[in-house]
Amino acid sequence: MFQKTPMPINREPGNEAETIIAASVKVEGEFVSQGNVLIEGVVEGSLKTERNLRVGEKARIGADVSAASATVAGEVRGNMVVSEKLELEPTARVFGDIKTKILTVASGAQINGRIMMGSEAQAAKPADKSAAQQPPAAKPAGQPQDKQNQGLFH
Repeated sequence: MFQKTPMPINREPGNEAETIIAASVKVEGEFVSQGNVLIEGVVEGSLKTERNLRVGEKARIGADVSAASATVAGEVRGNMVVSEKLELEPTARVFGDIKTKILTVASGAQINGRIMMGSEAQAAKPADKSAAQQPPAAKPAGQPQDKQNQGLFH
């Protein structure tokens, strides 16, 4: 009566969506998942997954987003924190700040917000604190001071 349909061959193990928000579905509130998520519908509130997020071309997200990696083809209105790689396809529209380690932007994608890239350690670390924290070397008494830098450092 019921036949078991084999999985398509082109799917990579571990990358198939565990949660799918279909085009006719609207989710409001805090959405949290530990697995891969595919959004084709509407999500408003907050969206967090510990794995991969895929935002379909007709999907609309009005939420702050957190994911390990993400591919966006639709619209996201909210800040995005993607710990590994964020890919924006040609139809992607992001209205919010982005923080990610790696960003790929296809021609045609739109971003309206600030972008911070690199590992968290690199993003949080100031340029070179060691040189800035050391006091300038004292000049021996009787030597003229450097006129070019005089008055610049107090």
